[in-house]
Amino acid sequence: MGPHPAVAAIRLAVRRTLADLAAEAGVPVGAPVRAPQSRPAAAPALVPAGSAATTLIGNARRHPSGLPRTPAAPGAPLVLVAVSGGADSMALATATAFEAPKLGLRVGAVTVDHGLQAGSAERAELVAVRLRELGLDPVEAVPVQVGRAGGPENAARDARYAALDAAAERHGALAVLLGHTRDDQAETVLLGLARGSGARSLAGMPAQKGRYRRPLLELDRAATRQACSAQSIPVWDDPHNTDPAYTRSRVRHEVLPVLEKHLGGGVVEALARTARLFRDDADALDQWAALAERDLRTAEGTLDVPKLAELPPAVRRRVLRRAALRAGCPAGDLFARHLESVDLLVTGWRGQGPLHLPGGVEATRRCGTLVFRRQSD
Repeated sequence: MGPHPAVAAIRLAVRRTLADLAAEAGVPVGAPVRAPQSRPAAAPALVPAGSAATTLIGNARRHPSGLPRTPAAPGAPLVLVAVSGGADSMALATATAFEAPKLGLRVGAVTVDHGLQAGSAERAELVAVRLRELGLDPVEAVPVQVGRAGGPENAARDARYAALDAAAERHGALAVLLGHTRDDQAETVLLGLARGSGARSLAGMPAQKGRYRRPLLELDRAATRQACSAQSIPVWDDPHNTDPAYTRSRVRHEVLPVLEKHLGGGVVEALARTARLFRDDADALDQWAALAERDLRTAEGTLDVPKLAELPPAVRRRVLRRAALRAGCPAGDLFARHLESVDLLVTGWRGQGPLHLPGGVEATRRCGTLVFRRQSD
């Protein structure tokens, strides 16, 4: 009998992502892995660390699927999984541990301790132990200091990604896998709508950006819970995920259920589909803006206003955003309202003075050009 349908769906999604990574790394198809010393017929469920029931096969513990996990050879390319201990990331880590060795890849994990709750350090270490039981190596529990810039959610995200970036650099990882699901995508789209952030925000989270991959974006959150339950994988539910003090939590537990109730089922799928459509449009407009910026940038590095005015608004505002970011505006603090104000320097010029943008950046119209510079420069 095959695996539970949710387990199979998650493994398939992970396998596709890992196959792309293996191809990028030049890992040959059928790369050799260590052979197991034995293959007992029966397999115990995953048990807590230190239990006498934990089974070792060669140098690897038995995977909760019931099949032995045979790790890739030392020195094989490494993929890291970001794991919080929740169902999404544990299902991802379990599937990656199962699929990666077959493609000649090693798999490790990082769990980030944000230090925002009592006992968070102990919880992070427990998650790390569980990951090692699955055969992941290396596994790190990394404490971070969460600042206040941009609010608690943004500050925690910034600290988390900084820790993941550092771990990836430290271990020379090909990629870091993230456990975001279709439900997370739908929440992101709704948050973008509420903030009026434009098409790029409505495009949601990309399946691939830099070193980050999101294999589960086409699967819903319920599938990850079913997969963990079917494999007896312990999970931890972060109380922040149900705390109404956090905007995403309110969207998840209050806004989406209301939409589902009054608009009928399928809202999450529709929002995720909207994200895919917006992403295609946003990617095309971004490419257009990059080409346009190259053509209208002057030798002094300023932007030619008459040429800017000829561009469609969607392209022009992207050019303005690129210029503002290059001058030092933090991407997370630069909103549509800022770009609309800068756009008036092009389309509604009345002699207005410099505009002050986030990050201490100033936008000024001068002699038919737009100048972006840090105020301290």
